[in-house]
Amino acid sequence: MLRRRSDKLQLAAAAAAGAVWATRMLRSGGGYRLRDKAVLITGGSRGLGLALARELAVRGARLAICGRDPESLERARASLARAGADILAVSCDVTDRKSVQELVEDVRRGLGPIDVLINNAGVIEVGPAETMSLADYEEAMATNFWGMLYPTLAVLPEMRQRRTGRIVNITSIGGKLGIPHLLPYSASKFAAVGFSQGLRAEVAEHGIKVVTVVPGLMRTGSPRNAIFRGQHRAEYAWFSISDSLPGLSISVERAARRIVEGFRRGDAEVLFPAITRVAAIANAVAPGATANLIELVDRLLPGAGGFDRARHTGAESQSWLSPSWLTRLGDRAARKYNQLVPDPHNTN
Repeated sequence: MLRRRSDKLQLAAAAAAGAVWATRMLRSGGGYRLRDKAVLITGGSRGLGLALARELAVRGARLAICGRDPESLERARASLARAGADILAVSCDVTDRKSVQELVEDVRRGLGPIDVLINNAGVIEVGPAETMSLADYEEAMATNFWGMLYPTLAVLPEMRQRRTGRIVNITSIGGKLGIPHLLPYSASKFAAVGFSQGLRAEVAEHGIKVVTVVPGLMRTGSPRNAIFRGQHRAEYAWFSISDSLPGLSISVERAARRIVEGFRRGDAEVLFPAITRVAAIANAVAPGATANLIELVDRLLPGAGGFDRARHTGAESQSWLSPSWLTRLGDRAARKYNQLVPDPHNTN
């Protein structure tokens, strides 16, 4: 009797091990290798895009990055080239379809067919709803949704023809939860998540994997280049501090590694860090309770103040709270990932 039970346990263990192995094989994306693959990263001149470029360069990919600011783009290109990357940098505004078509043609001429497209370009507007204009929503949709759609449509025909490819869409937890004081951003990211998930199903038969990346807060230094309205100094303080704190945020290096490993496996969704997974699950299981919690969070955020509708960058919104020791990790990331405008008087 004991022997029969032991045999059954061994069979069950073997079956479980086999299931785990099979799952890993299915998620591996057929052992998708990055060496010598042509990878295009939009918004690749700073922050997460630059971190992804550095991670992929180490893995032997041939890289193309784009950005709107020529000076920032050139700094990124030079830093990647010094590290030994095979790099092409092209100035492009992803909100302009013609500019995107020219970008894709330039990359094809320089690197050949695009194997991996990473849609990373994005903008963030922060402030109460009553301080936001229609232009803020249009800008968010133009960059975060149309700026993802245009490159995707440009590379899809060739990927279908070759029956292979990866399309990686960097969305946000703001595309699964409506985040107060981030309404234009959140609305555009909901659109991006929906498109990305639906497209994955439609192109799977062509050997193409569409991966939806849903990050929470990452220490990229990006608050300096975000747009703030209302009590802009207070808005910048809470946003930049949250974006810097361990536990609430993840380092951009870890984020880049998770994203790269996720799209190598061909995962449907890459969701991180842990607090973000908890938030997404809580909203799916208990939307009412989650909504109540978000309402409490909103009460802690700055009010509209004097209805200041002027646009202020993060760099223009600093205060005694930010930068401070509370934002130390985010400040370090900003220096490392090209978020700061160099001081022309600094010769060091």
